[in-house]
Amino acid sequence: MPDEYRPGDVLMLECPFTETTVTEVSRSYVSVRWPWLEVDPQARNIRWNGQRALPTPDAGEWEIFRTQPAETVLRPGDTCVVGVPATVVHVQAVCHFDPPRVTGMLPRPASYLDLLRQGDTYDPELEDQTYALDPAGGEPVRIELLFRPYAFLEPGDEVADRNGRRWRFDAAWDWHPLGGEPSGTPAWPLALLSRNGEPTREDAAAVARATAVGSHAQELDRWTGLALTQPAARQQ
Repeated sequence: MPDEYRPGDVLMLECPFTETTVTEVSRSYVSVRWPWLEVDPQARNIRWNGQRALPTPDAGEWEIFRTQPAETVLRPGDTCVVGVPATVVHVQAVCHFDPPRVTGMLPRPASYLDLLRQGDTYDPELEDQTYALDPAGGEPVRIELLFRPYAFLEPGDEVADRNGRRWRFDAAWDWHPLGGEPSGTPAWPLALLSRNGEPTREDAAAVARATAVGSHAQELDRWTGLALTQPAARQQ
């Protein structure tokens, strides 16, 4: 799981709609009995009531789970279904917890994906811009990887570009020039110099093959075509 997702991944999310009951309604939220998770009896100072509050449009919050009928027409005692319609997101960060995080619910999450919705660029000044999803949680969310920029590299790889400049790859749009060179982006093709030490012949060949055609700009264009945004300025 730690290496299954990484920042920059563009994902498609979907969860089958499941029947449940509305418990409370306010102007900004509709609470329903959550059909998937269980109460954690060992959690101290946290006691989950088995419900989940979903925002209405007036709340101005992003939530991947939605109801059918829509939250705005539901009343306490109504039967509805809750799930995730097909939704494209991109991963801003991956957070790991050891031991798993205590939330009052079971299963306890060992990791969260901090997600941004399609069209959003990360802004560190904005609160609650990202959505935290447990990729291995009790909710049966199907996660499809649509695109991983620089999928042929691993964080920490060191490469040389077409012009002989050396770079360290840390994340999709996070390149660090080595040897005091000015910042920028590498010119393809790339030669793998280091991956946890000496790279294998197979790994080096895979990087050379993947970058024999194309460019950093084309990799970025493919990502922006799916994410419908640009990477945060500090990552470009």
